[in-house]
Amino acid sequence: MQSNTAQLIKLTDYEETPYVIETVSLVFKLHAEATEVVSTLSLHPRARTPAGTALELDGDELKLLSIKLNGTPLEDDAYDAAPDKLVVHNPPTEPFKLEITTQINPAANTRLMGLYLSDGIYCTQCEAEGFRRITYYYDRPDALSVFTTRIEADKASNPILLGNGNPQETGRIDGTDRHFAVWHDPHPKPAYLFALVAGDLTCISEKYTTASGKPVDLNIYVEKGNEQRAGWSMDSLVRSMRWDEKTFGREYDLDVFNIVAVSAFNMGAMENKGLNIFNDKYILANSETATDLDYEGIETVVAHEYFHNWTGNRITCREWFQLCLKEGLTVFRDQEFSSDERSRPVKRIADVVRLKSRQFPEDQGPLSHPVRPTEYKEINNFYTATVYDKGAELVRMIKTILGADGFRKGMDLYFERHDGDASTIEDFIKCFEEANDTDLSHFSLWYHQSGTPHLKASSSYDEAAKTFTLELEQTTPATPGQPEKEPFFIPVRFGLVGPNGEDIAYSKAEGARVDGDLLCLTERKQTVVFHGIGSKPVPSLLREFSAPVKLEAGLNRHEQIFLMRHDIDPFNRWQAAQTLMSEMLIEMTNGDIPAGKDAFISALANMAEDENLDHAFRGFGLMLPSEKDIALEIGKDVDTDAIGAARDAFAKEIGASLYDTFERIYSAIEVSETFSPDAASAGKRSLKLRCLYYMAASGIEGSAALTKAHFDAADNMTDRMGALNLLVTWNLEGAKDGLQAFEKRHQGTALAMDKWLSIAAGAPNEDAVSTIRTLTEHPAFSWDIPNRVYSLIGGFLGSNTRGFHKADGSGYDYLAEITLHLDKNNPQVASRLVKSFGSWKNMNAERRVKAKAALERILNADQQLSTDVKEIVERCLD
Repeated sequence: MQSNTAQLIKLTDYEETPYVIETVSLVFKLHAEATEVVSTLSLHPRARTPAGTALELDGDELKLLSIKLNGTPLEDDAYDAAPDKLVVHNPPTEPFKLEITTQINPAANTRLMGLYLSDGIYCTQCEAEGFRRITYYYDRPDALSVFTTRIEADKASNPILLGNGNPQETGRIDGTDRHFAVWHDPHPKPAYLFALVAGDLTCISEKYTTASGKPVDLNIYVEKGNEQRAGWSMDSLVRSMRWDEKTFGREYDLDVFNIVAVSAFNMGAMENKGLNIFNDKYILANSETATDLDYEGIETVVAHEYFHNWTGNRITCREWFQLCLKEGLTVFRDQEFSSDERSRPVKRIADVVRLKSRQFPEDQGPLSHPVRPTEYKEINNFYTATVYDKGAELVRMIKTILGADGFRKGMDLYFERHDGDASTIEDFIKCFEEANDTDLSHFSLWYHQSGTPHLKASSSYDEAAKTFTLELEQTTPATPGQPEKEPFFIPVRFGLVGPNGEDIAYSKAEGARVDGDLLCLTERKQTVVFHGIGSKPVPSLLREFSAPVKLEAGLNRHEQIFLMRHDIDPFNRWQAAQTLMSEMLIEMTNGDIPAGKDAFISALANMAEDENLDHAFRGFGLMLPSEKDIALEIGKDVDTDAIGAARDAFAKEIGASLYDTFERIYSAIEVSETFSPDAASAGKRSLKLRCLYYMAASGIEGSAALTKAHFDAADNMTDRMGALNLLVTWNLEGAKDGLQAFEKRHQGTALAMDKWLSIAAGAPNEDAVSTIRTLTEHPAFSWDIPNRVYSLIGGFLGSNTRGFHKADGSGYDYLAEITLHLDKNNPQVASRLVKSFGSWKNMNAERRVKAKAALERILNADQQLSTDVKEIVERCLD
């Protein structure tokens, strides 16, 4: 069937709206299947808008009931109304009011965009273009208006009525069982930040006083019975508010700050002004249902959405091409917050692991795009790792280049100059340039040019001249629409590590811009000569991962092991281990025996036992690259079965070689009997489970029993889930009993059962698709709840590499099937899942044929595809 043809939106086509909407007054008369929305807009034409210019407002599946201009109903020939657009012909040339009444059906809104009803709770999601599913409006980020919202609903079933801003008035509606609440947001905002929640909820509350003495009421609303699991979120919110005051000088600006947690939500959370709406997995936590990673995730997401109050709400985007201006910047801010709250080196490693596993593959495949794209068909498809994670790296590079003081000056100017604006990347960069009297035009190429640069290094030492010469060369592979690349501005933080493990100081550097430990690569190839080097050093490059590039350091294995043992930069100690593991795993995938393996395993033991390092870092240091990481490094003609077999064999060999070491570390770690999600306790659990991973992999007698005993004794979800995952992953005796015990213990607790589904989905068995099909019939699963779909289907696609990329194509066929199924009701979820095809061109010939056929099956299906899915499939096939 012919699918819909979406309009291509281009950055170069941007124009201001011809009319300004100064204020919006909304009245919601909530009914499950027939909600009436009365929207009164106060408008005026811009000075340069010609008289007679039509007013065109966006809609999506809307039913118009009435329209009035300055209180008088419009004649039929004065406007055109369709479900997706309202056009008013010849509006007045003076300020005027337009009253629009629409009717919507929240109960039937399975897309979970706009206003929908799920489990008895009315909820909105308006980013990116959901407000147009509520009423006709300029549904674009640069249309900033002051909103006042009146909500009317049945009081018994909806005792809580929440909107943006500050509460103004509440009361009964005479002669009915209904009540109302009025909310006013004094800060102009775009429609995507509008929010409404109504339902039977309970809350936990806390009083907060800002640095300047302003009182704020903090409330977190949850379903009844979940209030005992919201305490960590409140604690995270308070710490986030205090940190933003101290670090960026940003105070909260309303009388109340409300958070609502719901289960039916496409995204992680949404930063609506004064009323953040969260997927409940990022709010609810206790030791029985949440892992340490869940606690960290909650802390991060709560902070992220709060930080949006300034970087996203007070200053928003001019258009959606500038999405990284709010998301990349705010990810950087939440990363810095978590780094200050926890271990900065460990946090940096975790963020880079995420970047390399999510964004590097995106850059390497058909879905590659610049951090600021220049065109799109469906904006929902650009909420990507490139915009978020790589966007954060670009902000981090600005701080690296300018230093902490220079970065703060630039941010202060940005907040001062653009408060209340809908801004652009150019506005953002200009603030740093002016605040620091510098030129960042070359650096700005990072926002416009896609792809991951490859940085190749080589070096030589002249003992007689006491000079060390470093050559750096950058290349960036072609990406869709950008076959030729200009050289990037790459900040390379470095050290020259001497034989004693300490950094060697140099007297001067020639050949490139070098400032202390920062080398700025600005050309395709540059040579730097360091003088005054008394002994041959080992270069430690890209410390703290100072730029999002792939580094070929030009070091032999002896030198990598040296850095792994001695580098003062924690990130590069970890990176040296990862590089060695990757190289050896690729060789084993190709059937070769890696050289230097015994020396590496010895160094790994040294890192594991080094008590000068914190537990979390040691746990990360022991982590094998994932099968997806190795596939990405290989890059073409990938055989996922061979990668999986090599990785299993390497884990087994390490486990067997160092079994006594791991057992000793495992037994020595003591964690408090009272569960705490603090970083130190989480680090101990992490290292203990990493040791157990290798022991379980070893196959040594007693390892399976030890793993099952760990599961049986677990008094928290981190240990319980970690041990169960090992039992299932290594197909150990006790796996089946463990799955049954976990299910029995947590049945009825949705977020805990999500973990059970994801573990079962990740099992590398011979008939993974059949297992997934069976699990979709389980009572814990629902196609209608995104969390369930992401846990089971997303778990299969994300962690079961061998199952998804099975040579017979069954994984590809199944993804095509579920994409078509989900696209009928929730295109956003479908498009997120179908992105798993992004690496298909890197597979070997047999798999490529089957993946392409599955993609063509989606494109040629006898149903109308959403723009969301069609755009992704077309880009994958292009």
